Amino acid sequence: MLDHFNIPPGAGFPDHPHRGQETITYLLEGAVDHEDFTGSAGTIYAGDLQFMTAGKGIVHAEMPNQNQRANIGMQLWVDLPEEDKMSEPQYRDLKGSQIPHVDVDGGKVKVIIIKSHSHGTDSLPDFRPTKTEISMLDIEIKPGGKITQKVDDNWNAFAYVLGGDIRFGEGEDKTVIGQYNFVKFKQEGDVVVAEVDENATESGRFILVAGKPLDQTVVQYGPFVLTTQEDALQAVSDYRASKNGFERAWGWSSKIGRTRIL
Repeated sequence: MLDHFNIPPGAGFPDHPHRGQETITYLLEGAVDHEDFTGSAGTIYAGDLQFMTAGKGIVHAEMPNQNQRANIGMQLWVDLPEEDKMSEPQYRDLKGSQIPHVDVDGGKVKVIIIKSHSHGTDSLPDFRPTKTEISMLDIEIKPGGKITQKVDDNWNAFAYVLGGDIRFGEGEDKTVIGQYNFVKFKQEGDVVVAEVDENATESGRFILVAGKPLDQTVVQYGPFVLTTQEDALQAVSDYRASKNGFERAWGWSSKIGRTRIL
């Protein structure tokens, strides 16, 4: 699941639980505070990333920093392999200044390498933000620019266009995808080709995500992602009873979840 969020001051996501998935939060504008029942707390700013493994259970709050007017970003939910559904929760933050990038096509294309590799440049060594194998790139193409990006064969892959009009594919299969639209690619093949018309009035920008298929059933019940209906209902029961991973939820409430601006 991919959420392109825009949360003004006074709104946000107060205390809520998760189990069974991981999230990648990539902030484009503003600042977002986070706090959870393990004692973790902090703020990410534009260009920063936060990776969260919910595992067997987490209760947290994600609220816009009250010093910011616009808080815009992307949050990707990544399913956990069934054997890791009940793992310990954890967080990993990454500052925008730490994320490698590469220029392609004579500087007409910029690739921010959140995870994976592009044109001879890799993401941070030994950095495995999620238990599921994924690739995530932020690609900006100036008018007249083109990129041929390798993707692992038989992985699931999609792109979400943040801005401009981007032409995907080659030959007769070329398709123009506009802002705020989503395109899913066939599993066959190992490249994604994208370009922006040289006569375009603005650059194109998209998020390219790919992941190794888990070949498991996905049962989502609100903030819980499991593999069976019974496990999803058990997650609800465990959260309500503060047990089996939710013990620290008993009597806990975040400070930032109560933050509001009138």
